[in-house]
Amino acid sequence: MNRIDTILTAPRSTDLAALLLRLGLGAVFLAHALAKPLVFTLPGTVAFFAASGFPGWTAYPVFLAELLGGAALLAGLRTRLVALALLPVMAGALLVHLPNGWMFSGQGGGWEYVAFLMIGLGAQALLGDGAFAVSRLQRS
Repeated sequence: MNRIDTILTAPRSTDLAALLLRLGLGAVFLAHALAKPLVFTLPGTVAFFAASGFPGWTAYPVFLAELLGGAALLAGLRTRLVALALLPVMAGALLVHLPNGWMFSGQGGGWEYVAFLMIGLGAQALLGDGAFAVSRLQRS
C-alpha cells in the first residue's frame, strides 16, 4: 500500500471527510438563509413561498432553520440531528423545484441541486460530526 492509500484509508480520513461535508453543507445553508433577508428580502421570500403554494409565514421558520442549521453544521453542534432536521426543509424545496425539470440552471431551477443537498444531509447524518466539532468537545 502506498502512502496516499494509507492516508485515504486511515480511520482519521472518515473524520476529515465528515468535516468537509459538514462545512460545505453548513456554508450552503447559511448562504441560503442570508440570501432571504439580504437579497430577496423577507417580504419577498414570504411572497415567493405563497406563490409556490406554501403559507407565506412558513418563510420565517425556514429562514431560521437554514440560519441556525447552517451555523450548527459549521460548528459541528448536534450534527446528526441538525442534518435530519433540515431534510423536511429540503423536501419542501424539492416540491417547488420538481415541476421545473432536472437541471437547476433551467427556468425556475430544477431539482438536481435540492436532491443532492438531501443526499448530502443523509450522508452527514450517517457520518456524524467529523473532526473539529463542538459536540466532540462536549463529550471530552
